[in-house]
Amino acid sequence: MKNLILLAAIATIGLASCKKKGCTDPQAVNYSAEAQKDDESCNYIPTIAITGAATMDVTLGTTYNDPGATATNVDGTSVTVTADLSQVNTAAVGSFTVTYTATNEHGTATATRTVNVVISQDNWLGSPSVTDDCNVALFPLSGSPVITAGATTSDLIIDPMFNLVGGTASATVDGSDITVPLQTINITVGDVIFSGSGTMNVNGTQFTIVYNYENTTPVVGGTGTCTVTYSL
Repeated sequence: MKNLILLAAIATIGLASCKKKGCTDPQAVNYSAEAQKDDESCNYIPTIAITGAATMDVTLGTTYNDPGATATNVDGTSVTVTADLSQVNTAAVGSFTVTYTATNEHGTATATRTVNVVISQDNWLGSPSVTDDCNVALFPLSGSPVITAGATTSDLIIDPMFNLVGGTASATVDGSDITVPLQTINITVGDVIFSGSGTMNVNGTQFTIVYNYENTTPVVGGTGTCTVTYSL
């Protein structure tokens, strides 16, 4: 009986000693799926931490200032991070990728940030030139308006709205879309009631609004639709 117990113990020790050793951490570059016992041989590439948000919005036409990233080895020592900003183009609306790279003796790690170049209120502001197909009597649009910011980052003020009679119009913007809510401007002999909507081009240099209007001027008044292009 003692001999059987001894043989069993020897067999157990033998089986334990036969377990294949290696790196058992799936996060390691030398992970072994066959290893049954970790031998502390695991090697790791750096870990990259992006500074700030992984997705950022940048106003069209502005300069992109990248917040950067940091990288560390598994022991906490720092690693140099290289940022590739070559894909970011703030001259046109779109989504672009910044790629970060960090390398140690075990390999290279990468991380990315998405940069969305978007149209914001600032892109709408200025003194645009105007072209239109409006009726000069029924919708006497100003050819030299000034567009300024309103009370919020979504509000615009167009002044003067009309030629000779002036008037101030309001609008709201949402990215590349503009909405002119229904409003009325008195032109002394009557009212011009109007609304409109439109979009800006991807370069932020021009936007077009289709206006619907009703001119209540007695005898000569009327309704219509016209298209106006504002070039900034």
